[in-house]
Amino acid sequence: MGGTVEAVSRSPRHRFSKEVVDRVLLVQGHGVEGDAHAGATIQHRSRKRWRPNDPNPRQVHLLHAELLDLLRDKGFHVCPGDVGENVLTRGVDLLALPRGARVRLGDDAVVEVTGLRNPCVQMDRFQDGLMEAVLRRTDDDELERLAGVMGVVVAGGEVRPGDAVRVELPEGEHQPLKPV
Repeated sequence: MGGTVEAVSRSPRHRFSKEVVDRVLLVQGHGVEGDAHAGATIQHRSRKRWRPNDPNPRQVHLLHAELLDLLRDKGFHVCPGDVGENVLTRGVDLLALPRGARVRLGDDAVVEVTGLRNPCVQMDRFQDGLMEAVLRRTDDDELERLAGVMGVVVAGGEVRPGDAVRVELPEGEHQPLKPV
């Protein structure tokens, strides 16, 4: 399973959108250097109030560029970095990965997938109707979250647009992703 990195983004402030940059540095056990959500412990503002010392399962946000294509087809104006992702990939079905899958980015960086990004009302503040567009119901009436996956950095390294993306599945029984 492989694809490419289409864009990389970060923001030193807790904002919904992130600035697209030429490269990001992933730091083991920390996240994206210079990004407000990086840290060994929870950095998400609403969660930090309640559990500030819990491990941070959301160090890196990976998003599939195919979602931006779909959103544009539905009339939304979305560009890389707009929905807060750190790494925009193409050609990898991120949502189908099991918990614990490892995503190799470029030569050195490895992100272990911890779960699904749970979209919030900030999406609608960015563009009306966006939150509903990144959620859908299955035939079994289960809610599917399409807004990418979250992970932790298990091996640091530089990541740039054009870098290869390779997936390593965990051994044993695969656990489906849940929101983190």
